[in-house]
Amino acid sequence: MEEEVLSACTVTMTVPVAWGEMDAMGHVNNIIYFRYFETVRIEYFNRLDMMGDQRESGIGPILASTECRFKMPLQYPDTVIVGAKILSLEEDRFVMGYEVFSTKHKRIAADGEGVVVTYDYINNKKVPVPDTLRAKIMELEKL
Repeated sequence: MEEEVLSACTVTMTVPVAWGEMDAMGHVNNIIYFRYFETVRIEYFNRLDMMGDQRESGIGPILASTECRFKMPLQYPDTVIVGAKILSLEEDRFVMGYEVFSTKHKRIAADGEGVVVTYDYINNKKVPVPDTLRAKIMELEKL
């Protein structure tokens, strides 16, 4: 199962579950899953050098929406493998898919999606995905 998660996602990271992430119910608080998504999303962006491109052009990513489907509760101690891949690439946005895999339980703890819009931070408006970014995504995703 772990190999399936690793092969299904383009970018993966191993993240230890921290004691402080648990809530009064004795499991990892729901908001932490969104932090896992954010962590792997930023790693994905780093692989594309999106932040470097943004410094040069003023065009970068902005999260438009995100969702999570909880499959099982996580608890400390555990280590998760968090993965991301692009599910669709449109004119001015792309949809990222996420998976959170519990190494302790050998199963998916959560999955979700995030819609990322390319945004011109200088002129405060969304813009088409730049051709250079589109090419980098397609190369990373091997499309």
